[in-house]
Amino acid sequence: MRKGGVILYPTDTVWGIGCDSTNDVAVKRLFEIKKRADSKAMLLLVDSADRLARYVGEVPSVAWDMIELATSPLTIIYDGARNIAPSLVAEDGSVGIRVTSELFSKELCYRFQKPVVSTSANISGEPTPANFSEISKEIIDAVDYVVNYKQLEKGKAKSSSIVKLKSNGTVTVIRE
Repeated sequence: MRKGGVILYPTDTVWGIGCDSTNDVAVKRLFEIKKRADSKAMLLLVDSADRLARYVGEVPSVAWDMIELATSPLTIIYDGARNIAPSLVAEDGSVGIRVTSELFSKELCYRFQKPVVSTSANISGEPTPANFSEISKEIIDAVDYVVNYKQLEKGKAKSSSIVKLKSNGTVTVIRE
């Protein structure tokens, strides 16, 4: 990832395709792999809430409570994205970030010391794979590295909840 590579890895939700969130060339490649319009946002994973302030202009105080009290993976869309690849910033200047608690993705983000892009491991418009065995050969062949961890798990993973949090504290539920 430090050299612009794209990986396939387990997250706290579904398997993800990821790259360095600050490398616009890598991010654009990820959009190409997914065959996804670059107008459709992708989220970022971080290892701790402490990292949010580096990538968001202002973190509303309610965000800290939402992160702490969440009982399942929660992606929060924040206003004022900064210090990330321009193609990850939505038209309104926002970015979706999730603090991961899953062992591998948390350690990956910690060691990388930057947010890691996380988007489901499927071609845009196709069903989200519930586990590694459902990921298409096309996706596996397109990435630079496939993480050899949790590949044999057969559970049905679930995508995160998504909320949009305005700087004034207004919360809009995007996906439960």
